[in-house]
Amino acid sequence: MMHTDNVIEMLHITKEFPGIIANDDITLQLRRGEIHALLGENGAGKSTLMSVLFGLYQPEAGEIRKNGQVVKIHNPNDATALGIGMVHQHFKLVEVFTVLDNIILGAETTKLGFLQKKEARRKVEELSQRYGLKVDLDARVEDITVGMQQRVEILKMLYRDNEILIFDEPTAVLTPQEIDELMATMKEFAREGKSILFISHKLNEIMAVADRVTVLRKGKCIGTVETKDTDKQSLSNMMVGRPVQLEVVKEKAKPGQTVLQVDGLCVRSSTHKRDAVHNVSFEVRAGEIVCIAGIDGNGQSELVYGLTGLEKSSAGKVTLCGHDISHASIRRRGQDMSHIPEDRHKHGLILDFTLEQNLVLQRFREPQFEHLGFIKKQAVRQYAQRLIEQYDVRSGQGPVTIARSMSGGNQQKAIIAREVDRDKALIVAVQPTRGLDVGAIEYIHKQLVAQRDEGHAVLLVSLELDEVMSLSDRILVMYEGEIVGELDPASTSVQELGLYMAGAKRMTKEGKGA
Repeated sequence: MMHTDNVIEMLHITKEFPGIIANDDITLQLRRGEIHALLGENGAGKSTLMSVLFGLYQPEAGEIRKNGQVVKIHNPNDATALGIGMVHQHFKLVEVFTVLDNIILGAETTKLGFLQKKEARRKVEELSQRYGLKVDLDARVEDITVGMQQRVEILKMLYRDNEILIFDEPTAVLTPQEIDELMATMKEFAREGKSILFISHKLNEIMAVADRVTVLRKGKCIGTVETKDTDKQSLSNMMVGRPVQLEVVKEKAKPGQTVLQVDGLCVRSSTHKRDAVHNVSFEVRAGEIVCIAGIDGNGQSELVYGLTGLEKSSAGKVTLCGHDISHASIRRRGQDMSHIPEDRHKHGLILDFTLEQNLVLQRFREPQFEHLGFIKKQAVRQYAQRLIEQYDVRSGQGPVTIARSMSGGNQQKAIIAREVDRDKALIVAVQPTRGLDVGAIEYIHKQLVAQRDEGHAVLLVSLELDEVMSLSDRILVMYEGEIVGELDPASTSVQELGLYMAGAKRMTKEGKGA
C-alpha cells in the first residue's frame, strides 16, 4: 500500500447534466488534518463536486480514493460508512422533530430493537460541550434560528463519527458572531486530525481559516494554492477570470422627495407573543440607499413582511408615493414597489416553473405579454432572453430551465433581474447578495447604485457588514424590533456599528449616541 498524507483524492472527476458540464476533469486532494477551501463563482461546480464525494451524484468519469485505496460511493450511506459527512447549503432537517431526534435520525443506537435515547442524548451532550455547539435538544427544529439549525447539522455529522467534514457555504445564513464561532470550531476539528472541505466564495473567510484553496471556474479546476502565498485580489482574479472591484464605487447621494414613509409600525411575531417590530418610524427618499442593519432575528424580516404585505401590521402607518398602503393588498403595493425577498425558495421563485415563467410572474397580465387572456409565448421568451443575457443568469437550458435545477446564486440573479427591471419607485432588497460570489456581487451592487442614481428609493436589508458599510448612504440599526441608531457610513466604523447591533449602544431622542 502506498503511503500518503492525502486522506481523500478525487482524480479526474467529470460530471454532466443536461446542457452543462458541471465538473470537467477535476482533481482535488485533501490532506489529513487540513482545512481545504473550494472557491468559485455560482454554478462553477463546487456543490456538484462535493455531492459526488458524498454519493449524491455518480460521476461520468474519474475515481475517488480514501487513504490511497479506490472507493465506490453509490449513496450517502456509503459516504457515512467511509467517515464522510456533509452540511448542505439548504439544511436537510425534519422541522417537526426535536433537535435530538434530528441528530440521531438514521443512526439510532438500539438495544434488542429498542431506541436507547438516554445514551444517544449523553453522546450528543458530550459533543455539544466539547465543541461549544450549544443547542436545546428538546426544541423543535421549526422553532429555532438558522444558526442553531446549522449547529444541529454539524452535531449530526459528529454523532456519526465522521472524519472528513464537508461544509457547503456554511456561513451564508450566519451572523458575524456565529461565523467567528464556526471558524473556531472548524480549526478545533482540524487540530484533532479531522479533514475539512469548505465550499465558499467569501474571500476573507477563506484567508482566515483555510490552509489551501482549490479554485474552480465554469466547471474546470484553475489551480490549488496555499493561502499563505496568496491574497484576496489574486484569488478573486482566479475565480472570475478578470480583475474585480472589491469596493463599491459611487458618487454622493442626492436625495429627492420622500418615497416611503413609515410611522409607528408594529408587526406581531409569529413565534412569540410580543411584537417583532415595535413602533418603528423612518423614511426613504428618492435617490438614496437606506440600509437596515442588525443581527439576524431582530425584526428585520417582519419589518419587510409588514411593508410588502406578507404579514399584517398591528399598528402604525405605511405611506408609499403619497398613498396610505397600510392595509393594501400585496398586488396593490407591488404597483410602486419591487421586492427581492430573503427566502428565494419560499417567496422568490416557483421552483417547478421555468426560468422564463418566473421572470414574468408579476407581469404576465400586461398587454405586452397577454392578449385576450392568452400569454404571448414569443414575447415572454424574448423578454427572458434579454434579462438572462443582461444579468448573466447561467443555466443548462436557458429560458426553459426549471428554476429548481439552477444553482442558488443563479436563482438569486434571476430574482434580482426580474425585480430591478420592473422599474418601481421603491426597491426593497433583502440580503440581495447572500450566496453570491464576488463577480456577481460587484454586478448587483452596481445595479442598485444605478437604480439609486436614476432616482429610485432603495431600502436594503443586509447582515453583511462589508455590504452595509460600502453600499448604504444611511444606516438604520435594528435591535430587538426597534431602530436603535441612525449612522452615516462615511463617519462610522464597523466596531461602532457592531456595538449598536449588539444592543450595547443606542441613540437618545436627540440623535446622539449613548
